[in-house]
Amino acid sequence: MKFTDTQLRYLRTQPLGRLATLAPDGGLQNNPVGFTIDEEHRIVIGGHQMGRSRKFRNARKHAQVAFVVDDLASTNPWQPRMIEIRGTAEALTDVDPPMPGTSREVLRITADSIRDYGLGD
Repeated sequence: MKFTDTQLRYLRTQPLGRLATLAPDGGLQNNPVGFTIDEEHRIVIGGHQMGRSRKFRNARKHAQVAFVVDDLASTNPWQPRMIEIRGTAEALTDVDPPMPGTSREVLRITADSIRDYGLGD
């Protein structure tokens, strides 16, 4: 699934998102993460020692994830904006780091559904 031009513009202005994964005990884990978007419109999440993180291990065992980016365009008047991506994560190793200072492990999310609010178009 591809992002619209409006969604891409918004995502490219935001430095952080929140990644929700399913832990082995069935509980949810939600983490703030830095991200990039690749040429195939997939969300790529890197980090320091990503391969050792719970989010990486969780996604490796259960690939269904949710990723949210949101902010407030204004507080007066109240103008929230957000995009929610639900999809399938791939836990990849030995790839070029997506951002300076990150490890060679990444999570790459392919969207199954995309929903947004307050982005304009």
